[in-house]
Amino acid sequence: MARARPGMLGARTGTARRAVLLAAVLPALLAGCTVGPSDRPAVLARDGGPQPSGTTSRDEAPLPPLGTQSDDLVSWNDCDQGTRRALDTPRRRDARAVRYSCATIASTLDAPQLPERGVLRIAVLKAESGGGDKIPLLVVNDIDGEPGTVFAARLAAQLPDEVLERFALVGFDRRGTGESNPTDCVPPGVRGDMLGFDPAATDLDPLFDAAREAGQECALILKNQQGALDTWRTAGDLDEIRRQLGSPFLHVLARGEGSRVAQAYAQRFTDKLGRVVLDGTPDPSQQAQTVLEGRAAGAEATLDAFARDCRSRNCPLGDDPRGAVLRLLDTLRQDGALPPGLAARAILAGLGEPDRWSALAKAISDARDGDVRPLAEFVGPLSMGNPYPSVLDATLATTCNDTGTRLAPQRIAELADDWRQQHPVFGGLLAQRLVWCSQWPVRREPVADPAMRGAPPVLVVSTATDPRTPELGTKRTAQQMPSSVRIGWEGAGHGAVGRSDCVTEQVTGFLVDGSVPSQGVTCPP
Repeated sequence: MARARPGMLGARTGTARRAVLLAAVLPALLAGCTVGPSDRPAVLARDGGPQPSGTTSRDEAPLPPLGTQSDDLVSWNDCDQGTRRALDTPRRRDARAVRYSCATIASTLDAPQLPERGVLRIAVLKAESGGGDKIPLLVVNDIDGEPGTVFAARLAAQLPDEVLERFALVGFDRRGTGESNPTDCVPPGVRGDMLGFDPAATDLDPLFDAAREAGQECALILKNQQGALDTWRTAGDLDEIRRQLGSPFLHVLARGEGSRVAQAYAQRFTDKLGRVVLDGTPDPSQQAQTVLEGRAAGAEATLDAFARDCRSRNCPLGDDPRGAVLRLLDTLRQDGALPPGLAARAILAGLGEPDRWSALAKAISDARDGDVRPLAEFVGPLSMGNPYPSVLDATLATTCNDTGTRLAPQRIAELADDWRQQHPVFGGLLAQRLVWCSQWPVRREPVADPAMRGAPPVLVVSTATDPRTPELGTKRTAQQMPSSVRIGWEGAGHGAVGRSDCVTEQVTGFLVDGSVPSQGVTCPP
């Protein structure tokens, strides 16, 4: 069966997406509570004096103007109705007010062995409303999240009118994901072994074997492309999209791990940087174990927030939601209805979406009662049963190519034992990422400097309880950026833009009016 083209995005309806997941994710891998509005003030604190629009008190480049767009060279095709059908989550914006167009842009593969050679097809989607010319605002998602085109379409439905009156949101499927030459090199059985591996297992040899087979197969299938899947080269895709859109500056909103693409862009194309918003950033450490342990701690803290929120409502998990999760994983180890590693990944994914916490609580409860299908749905883009190609292969390649960390098996086992004790639910799960990359070629090129030196003011948003880019790591990144202005959200989940009205208002002012917030603005949950 031919793979769908970007313009066919919407042919996969929300119902179809769930049906495919329920029918495919289980056999393939085996071979709560809504955060409501706050009555508190919109801004809790300001740790610095106000900064005039477009200026800064630090020695840095000024915030550039939006610029005047020249000719758009992209051949857009209407994908409006289909995209709306594919968006099956609740939205604050009337979908009829947003128009969607899709296209494919040619970029340079630029493999290490063949620099500046090769062609890569990048799927892009544009979301806009109203009339008149719009300034492109590119959005970048996590590599292991849903395709960037879908992410942009969802985000457009969550942003205020002021943003879409000035900007057209442009999302793209990162190289190796979605419809951008999707990477498919890990054998299905091995993919299942890697995703389902028990986070409580003390013997990691079977996971090392699976990672070794995955690495060998990817080397054979991808060849030169193997080393071209990283954030440094994705930044090149970003600039090619900017150029073909006719925009003099790159205005970008990146979420989570996608912030690394913007950081690489700042190093490669400093003079093209426009207005940059980083909605959660990974810890800037070049040691993978530091980043992953921080993620494990952030995930545990988010699980506690989920438990508190669930107990405050009619929670189906009783008085001890955390205990219910641990008991469920123990049950799954016995009955095999769903691999415990897959269940833990599903819960971790659900924790990043506070508007789905009630559904997550019910899914955990259903799984406890024997129906694991609702919980399996939360695995999302990583699964082989979702409507888009699994992003595991591209995630493996990108995350391993982005780091030079390779640890000995004994050291990984020691860290996994320690993390399981400190972070009982997610410590062992995140330690598995060290095993995945242990069998991958070591990066020989330097990694991007996260400091974004020479950049104009960069708006960095931290979330107090984030399971993917914890607040501590985001703060460390902001501290290393001479031009950063950080605002914090005291809420929970992955990403604050579009979730927190207060954060969204600050981001809107920054993007639309060039109003740089005060350093240390804090927004309520």
